[in-house]
Amino acid sequence: MMTVEDWAEIRRLHRVERMPIKAIVRRLGISRNAVRRALARDSPPKYERPARGSLVDAVEPRVRELLGGCPTMPATVIAERIGWSHSLTILKDRVRVLRPFYLPPDPATRTTYDPGARVQCDLWFPPVEIPLGAGQVGSPPVLVMVAGYSRMIFAMMLPSRQAPDLIAGHWALLGRMGAVARELVWDNEAAVGSWRAGRPRLTDDFEAFRGILGIGVHQCRPRDPEAKGLVERANGYLETSFLPGRAFTGPDDFNAQLAGWLVLANGRHHRRLGCRPIERWEADRAAMLPLPPVAPQLGWRTRVRLPRDHYVRLGSNDYSVDPVAVGRFVDVVADLERVTVRLGDKVVATHERCWARAQTITAPGHRKAALAMAAAAAHRPVQAPSDEQQEVEQRDLADYDTMLGLTDVA
Repeated sequence: MMTVEDWAEIRRLHRVERMPIKAIVRRLGISRNAVRRALARDSPPKYERPARGSLVDAVEPRVRELLGGCPTMPATVIAERIGWSHSLTILKDRVRVLRPFYLPPDPATRTTYDPGARVQCDLWFPPVEIPLGAGQVGSPPVLVMVAGYSRMIFAMMLPSRQAPDLIAGHWALLGRMGAVARELVWDNEAAVGSWRAGRPRLTDDFEAFRGILGIGVHQCRPRDPEAKGLVERANGYLETSFLPGRAFTGPDDFNAQLAGWLVLANGRHHRRLGCRPIERWEADRAAMLPLPPVAPQLGWRTRVRLPRDHYVRLGSNDYSVDPVAVGRFVDVVADLERVTVRLGDKVVATHERCWARAQTITAPGHRKAALAMAAAAAHRPVQAPSDEQQEVEQRDLADYDTMLGLTDVA
């Protein structure tokens, strides 16, 4: 059989070098008829093995009959019904070809997103140990948000998955976006909401947050991860493309490296979109809603009476406070980075947020002031009662005996 190389060379000699057929025959040592056939065909020669019959051909009418009655009948059941004693593989291959002719059409609808319509959200727990301080390591949650239309990914690590930190993380990422989608998509995260009596219900904290933003929140049904497949795939992308080969010195280092990597990731070609996410981001953001002009109350907020040991507890950690506020009510406010304690308008404590657990964070100035106050209280003289103070009348104990019937009455 003539090879593709011979066919191409024959056509070149005839068209480029203007060689006659006889000369080509002498040059290549090929028969004259072979040269004529090569010049007559416009496509390269291709070897085709003649089709041979299959053992399934004899039973195909019976297979079609069974599929006509039950299009979903498994190939193993068909083999049993027709008494098939040969290889099951060739029968399965033929059934796979014939079955679509008997099944009703079932096309899949492609999910599309309008610009600015939805942002899918989820928590990703990276399988890596992050140093948290005080010799502790852990895997804090990462809030991941993916815009539906542009597929832009936004993410950052949070101290915890509790509502104050989760809402503060939302606000931080929305600040990077510069706008907010008309609807957020969430699963049944405890800090967001859950399904009760067959209907979704948001927590009070998240209900208030979405009310400030003026948006909707779509809660997916339980055990339905496909409903937010964009962010689920983004979690897998982070795990396979961001984490490998990286080391982190702490949460801040993790967030810094993640922010730099997301710039590259959002600039890469997206196979499903056919372009880069960053190329669709302007249209996506332009269709979103503007952020409210005043930021909502974020983070942890509580009001407590400062005990004598002048520490306040946030999560599982204790933070020192200026002992001048002992016995008085103080306001504790904590965001993702700092813990601030106020006595009225006066700031009486400020600390960096500790990501480790069961720690005591003490400011040197607070300890020094507490020791000085304790020493002064120990050496303070006891004041004698003044003349203006009224003396307390002392009653005879016999009067109480008479009242209780403990004395003999004459």
